Amino acid sequence: MKSLKIRRPDDWHLHLRDGAMLEGVVGDTSRDFARAIIMPNLVPPVVTTADAIAYRDRILKATPSGDSFTPLMTLYLTEQTDPDDVEKGKASGLVTAVKLYPAGATTNSHGGVRDIEKAMPVLERMAKIGLPLCVHGEVTTPEIDIFDREAVFIETVLDPLRGRLPELKVTMEHVTTADGVDYISSASGNLAGTITTHHLIINRNAILVGGIKPHYYCLPVAKRENHRLALRKAATSGDARFFLGTDSAPHVDPLKECACGCAGIYTSINTMSCLAHVFEQESALDKLEAFASLNGPAWYGLPANEEMISLVKGDEPVSFPARIETGDGTVTVFDPMFPLHWQVQR
Repeated sequence: MKSLKIRRPDDWHLHLRDGAMLEGVVGDTSRDFARAIIMPNLVPPVVTTADAIAYRDRILKATPSGDSFTPLMTLYLTEQTDPDDVEKGKASGLVTAVKLYPAGATTNSHGGVRDIEKAMPVLERMAKIGLPLCVHGEVTTPEIDIFDREAVFIETVLDPLRGRLPELKVTMEHVTTADGVDYISSASGNLAGTITTHHLIINRNAILVGGIKPHYYCLPVAKRENHRLALRKAATSGDARFFLGTDSAPHVDPLKECACGCAGIYTSINTMSCLAHVFEQESALDKLEAFASLNGPAWYGLPANEEMISLVKGDEPVSFPARIETGDGTVTVFDPMFPLHWQVQR
């Protein structure tokens, strides 16, 4: 197969940052993707509907003219979040989901939830009004190995929460383990998961073998090869409970290449080429549209995009920049470590 036509895709987990970084990266998403769920972990975070309105307006202002792009806004869950404000945001159509960051789990998560009991009034209201909860599914207690954080979160936090509020719709974002895949696959309802581009391609060897490679470091961290293979099987299965959320997360190179490098991989610019490669490897190009364009909208109760895009495979590799320049500095682009031959035809 040399060409493929699919509905225009969406990104159901995206970091755009703010200010000069936002202006430098938003175009890489808006070129290929019609919509994206925008993460709220700014400094300060997006915690109220008013914050979300202001952030959405900054995103739209920074989006290149001529690009059709809709940011889908989320609120950052805290132990002080007002349930009435959350319901107001849902009723206005502005707020698509609320994001749970366990405190300390990832970039700008220090203001996240430490005691889930203190967030229960908001979660109960969300269950009542049908507003999804997006979760960064890792525990942060120091005695738990970083490679086990997702599995322990499922056992000690997520499963008890879903048992207590079975009507709450939960998106387990950036699933990285076979444990996560199995948990979602066995759920009777109200649970889905996003899978990133990079977790389909790299395992933890990419970070550690031959020297530490900071541009492959992300949170949740990449796991063993058996987990990567489980993610590929889920993504390419056509199962409606799994869909694309890139978790594309730009950091300037000096903050990646230092003694305490930031977690995050920038994939927005080449995600569709990477995905076509992966799905072709798995003999599942016919499932790419479901993963990138259909399953996510269905989960969030939105129509699939009417616009179509074409992916074309060429004989020569596609050239993507190794780095992009932003007003904040240089950002390194994800290198899948193999040549890419598929590209979106514009």
